[in-house]
Amino acid sequence: MTPDRPPARECRLIAFYLPQFHPIPENDLWWGKGFTEWTHVKKARPMYPGHSQPKLPGELGYYNLLEPEIRHKQAALAARYGIEAFCYWHYWFGNGKQLLEKPFNEVLRSGQPEFPFCLGWANHSWTQGEKDPENILINQTYPGIEDHIRHFHALEKAFHDKRYLRVDGKPLLFIFVPDGIPRVEKFLACWNDLARKSGLPGIYFIAHLNRGNLRAEMFIGKGFDAATTNLSVTTLKLRNPVWVRACVKAGLHVPTIFPYRTFTSDPIFSTPLLHYQHAMIFPNWDDTPRRRDRGFVLTGSTPEAFRRHVREVLATTTVQTPQRRLIFIRSWNEWAEGNYMEPDQRYGRRYLEVLQEEVRRAFP
Repeated sequence: MTPDRPPARECRLIAFYLPQFHPIPENDLWWGKGFTEWTHVKKARPMYPGHSQPKLPGELGYYNLLEPEIRHKQAALAARYGIEAFCYWHYWFGNGKQLLEKPFNEVLRSGQPEFPFCLGWANHSWTQGEKDPENILINQTYPGIEDHIRHFHALEKAFHDKRYLRVDGKPLLFIFVPDGIPRVEKFLACWNDLARKSGLPGIYFIAHLNRGNLRAEMFIGKGFDAATTNLSVTTLKLRNPVWVRACVKAGLHVPTIFPYRTFTSDPIFSTPLLHYQHAMIFPNWDDTPRRRDRGFVLTGSTPEAFRRHVREVLATTTVQTPQRRLIFIRSWNEWAEGNYMEPDQRYGRRYLEVLQEEVRRAFP
């Protein structure tokens, strides 16, 4: 099945894609037999009056990503509403250790679905989250140049796949914690050299600004091609010292709560972008299924509030060429973080419809 994808695009919508919707032995050990991301989602309960939990999936249901039919349905749905590609989160912890690689490996092996993709290296350690955030389950390591070479060759086939998303001919790699890689300039130079030897023009590296004190210029000078805009929780704390983090009656703790409209009204979402910046949009956020009272909740997200957010973000990208007008959606299916574009039982496909409507309005 080939998704019905528009032949030409004035902007390139890329949705982050979480693969943790199938069991793996490590999660069985850490969280219990049969654990997937749905385990958190199903256990979620309201933590304060008006808290919209649990989130209930719509037409796709509580799926398993090892089922090819589900991956086809996701791709067809994304393509129907103008999303160009999925950015699969990729986990490489050093010394060849990977996790959650099966869904993407099946996409690569089978050649299906015929829907563009790229990879985002989620280079961070895993902890026990709300149970014990200091307890590291698996540590992100950087053993050195030999491991960088091994890592590249593990992804080389993907980079050459005709579906792999490219910018100026280069396969795109998104790096979640760019400042976490020791001597990152050497890593980038190594991979660019290996890419050229492999017949590619290089790698298009994008740095994720994962903390409020990071600036795009810090990474462009180190060899990155671009950086995203991002309004992190840390940034919100710095810019908005007055917000809610409190206890309610009977000692029940509540998460950090912040209005969606205030979040999306921040100037970072309306300031025109430079040529090396790529926009990011957020349908919502609520990671209390994972983090409970340590979580962060955006309140008041609706399709119409999302429309305003998308409209403002799209307006910041008009000076960029269509090839580089990348807009990252966070996310396609982060159900336990409450940021997803997949249909749910409350709004159905409405967020997807709004996204498509606003793109058509901005680029008729």
